Amino acid sequence: MDDIVQQALVKWPHVPHCYGWLGLDARGRWFMRDDAAQALGPFVQSKGSLLQHEKLIEFIGRNYEADALGQWFFQNGPQRVYVELECTPWVWRLQPDLSVRSHTGRLAEPQACLLDEEGKVYLVTDLGLGLVHTQDVAALAEALEQWQWEPLPVQAAELAQHYGFVRSPVAPAGAAFFEGR
Repeated sequence: MDDIVQQALVKWPHVPHCYGWLGLDARGRWFMRDDAAQALGPFVQSKGSLLQHEKLIEFIGRNYEADALGQWFFQNGPQRVYVELECTPWVWRLQPDLSVRSHTGRLAEPQACLLDEEGKVYLVTDLGLGLVHTQDVAALAEALEQWQWEPLPVQAAELAQHYGFVRSPVAPAGAAFFEGR
């Protein structure tokens, strides 16, 4: 987490959390979901505006974490902005040397490979579960041969519960929060 973010948390410790305003799609792209986007339905139906400002995307990536309940968020200064997930909290990109990086640029150590009923491929890593970017599936085939792994079958609907993440975070009852829904 950035130093400036940690300082803001100390200075303003009781800023309400924000829900519904930020989404992560299955290709590792961030979307801002204003009131209009949220009114059109959940993230998978109405993504909102694609974020394209490189420095903002890097800032979100450096300050992206999960809480104890498996709800992923971006710590924006003193405010926690919870993230709507289209699929998984991580999207993996395979590098030319077959190393694995997250959509936020973090290096990950693969531990297992999963294949769901729709043909989507996931890696379990030291950072957690993530979807392999669709453009990297061919490179993954080469990596699996090198790693001598076979993808294990999995049901997509069971991933969130089994790997402990929440696709659509909600505020606890009675908590102060900003919500656009």
